[in-house]
Amino acid sequence: MLLLISYDVNTETESGKKRLRKVAKLCANYGQRVQNSVFECVLDASQACQVKAKLAKLIDPEKDSLRFYNLGNNYKSKVEHIGAKPCFDLEGVLTL
Repeated sequence: MLLLISYDVNTETESGKKRLRKVAKLCANYGQRVQNSVFECVLDASQACQVKAKLAKLIDPEKDSLRFYNLGNNYKSKVEHIGAKPCFDLEGVLTL
């Protein structure tokens, strides 16, 4: 399934900047960055629960926010892209 993860981390303090780096790094381990604070992640249900729990532990819920959009398994017909940063098949073969 495709899980879209977006976040807003308060970076007014050094600890906020550190949280932001940790959140971004964790998201990058699970998916592809498509905007500054938005990642597309193709995960199974177990992985989705795992990443949500890990992210919830990283943020400060009084200052930061996370949003998860579950687009399911038929996500290809639900995502439309226009502009820079061309899309690639998240489940396809990766070639260099």
